[in-house]
Amino acid sequence: SDLWRWQLWEGCVPGLGTPRKGAVLSPKQLFLRQSCSAGPGLVTATDMVNYWQKVFETNGIPEARESSQYIVSFVLGAKTFQSLDSKSLHTPLTALQQEQIQQLSHKRLQRMPVQYVLGEWDFQELTLQMRPPVFIPRPETEDLVSLVVEEELQKCENSALCFPVPVPHPVILEIGCGSGAIALSLLCKLPQSRVIAMDKEEAAVDLTRENAHRLQLQERIHIIHQDISHSSAKELLLWGPIDVIVSNPPYVFHEDMASLDAEILCYEDLDALDGGDDGMRVIKTILALAPSLLKVSGSVFLEVDPRHPDMVEHWLQAHPELLLTLHAIHKDFCGK
Repeated sequence: SDLWRWQLWEGCVPGLGTPRKGAVLSPKQLFLRQSCSAGPGLVTATDMVNYWQKVFETNGIPEARESSQYIVSFVLGAKTFQSLDSKSLHTPLTALQQEQIQQLSHKRLQRMPVQYVLGEWDFQELTLQMRPPVFIPRPETEDLVSLVVEEELQKCENSALCFPVPVPHPVILEIGCGSGAIALSLLCKLPQSRVIAMDKEEAAVDLTRENAHRLQLQERIHIIHQDISHSSAKELLLWGPIDVIVSNPPYVFHEDMASLDAEILCYEDLDALDGGDDGMRVIKTILALAPSLLKVSGSVFLEVDPRHPDMVEHWLQAHPELLLTLHAIHKDFCGK
């Protein structure tokens, strides 16, 4: 029978509260009340972080300090505020830099996620372009990539009867590629792999293609604009049977959608999150199609809600013709 692995992850980004009542503070008025460490009339990176942190906090923006640090460091060409040296922290900012920080910060005041504000974000050591409404990859999903890589390397070690150990060269199918984070990370981690990435949203397909070209991985990825519920096995087997199917599908229970953070509800593609009444609408579609795609002992890796393991196991028991076995459940780094 085919081997089916799935992953248990749930988003663990800190909860984002409802904005407090009150008007947005005027940047000009607030800035006149702030002392500047670089001297009269001069503004440093540290001043800007402290200033915008206060503005964000006053207006109920979640993770106020982190948001201000990311924006200021981005304008200064750094990944993190902590990576800036002392000179960068205390050198007066130019008028252009101050204007750029203000423009980005006003986007954050509208509850736009920092990833969209900056237009890029790091995932598995890759810097990927980001833009709304394409789903933003979460840090816990990096574990999903690591587990796929571990299995492929383990397969080679187990099958190696001679030296050197063969290099894995799997054909991987990602369903719901979004920005391309999972697919492109796997291509980097498994240099001999090839990936078929599909998404039903044109914006996601375009962004995955753009990120693939930026990373010079376009020769090893085939990107399909298609809904998995309308796909046939023939269309997805252009490189032969699949070794691994991987997906971070929509798995939020429909009744839980209304309680999601404002950043998500206002900017991200809700279809990439809403899994239907039981959160399993797309999960069931993937599992039903998997046997016609996978090689013998192929694997399916899924990120799911903590309530899904028992539900999926019962569903599989009701569909023995699929010959899929629940092999393992892994918790994310949040313990969920």
